[in-house]
Amino acid sequence: MSNCHCRNPLKPYPATIVKIIDETPDVKTFQMVFDDPSVMESFRQKPGQVAQLSVFGVGEATISITSSPTRKGILEFSVKKVGMLTGALHRLEPGSKVGIRGPYGNHFPYEVMKGKDLLFIGGGIGLAPLRALIDFVLAEENRGDYGKVDIIYGARSMDDLCFKYDILDRWPKMPGTTVYTTIDRAEPGWEGHVGFVPAYLEEINPSPENKYAITCGPPIMIKFVLQALEKMGFSDDQVVTTLELKMKCGIGKCGRCNIGSKYVCLDGPVFYLSQLKQLPPEF
Repeated sequence: MSNCHCRNPLKPYPATIVKIIDETPDVKTFQMVFDDPSVMESFRQKPGQVAQLSVFGVGEATISITSSPTRKGILEFSVKKVGMLTGALHRLEPGSKVGIRGPYGNHFPYEVMKGKDLLFIGGGIGLAPLRALIDFVLAEENRGDYGKVDIIYGARSMDDLCFKYDILDRWPKMPGTTVYTTIDRAEPGWEGHVGFVPAYLEEINPSPENKYAITCGPPIMIKFVLQALEKMGFSDDQVVTTLELKMKCGIGKCGRCNIGSKYVCLDGPVFYLSQLKQLPPEF
């Protein structure tokens, strides 16, 4: 019997931080491995799922898994410093111990998306959960299952762009992949597009034909992105988003992530726009 079926979903398993990447002034990516190799082997996340990270003596938080399951033997979490727990994480160094439990939540519908073109629209730290699916789709063993990949990504400033090594270097070199990057305001040294993500999306004006749009970012960005996609002719079933920022306990016990009758941690965090429209307004 696989360990993933007998692990206690409430128990954090000890892990070690092996590398820390400074993405922006307030975002770090942590590469982690479980101390028990059998736990590492049995932890089989799907793109879009989340985990609970715990800093011993401080608490825990729900963080999306930003690495693709096609990358074996390591987990990556990109964490924005916003509170006590994330602040404590940011103070840790390689070699530090943390706890990980999960994976939790549903995942991006990558099976349904096979044979389709994919349009990713991200803002700020919202690229972190999308990155797991982007790298899954672009992995050599999966690339032939999907059509053209377009990635539209923006942040407040050049410094606030996450995963610069992906958006400016690695992804644009991938076959059938185009990356559009923007920052909110012009600044010295930036020669790319300037403007907000929803406006840039309308400027690019992608066709909805044979395509899924997947978006994540600040709520105000998602709100205007969803409106723009609707204007461009995307149906509600062609648009997918993730609400993992609302998750707390991860297993439907605390009640803090409910939207109407849905619990983000049990029914999500990934939702089609058609599902969101049946719930009380979230954006």
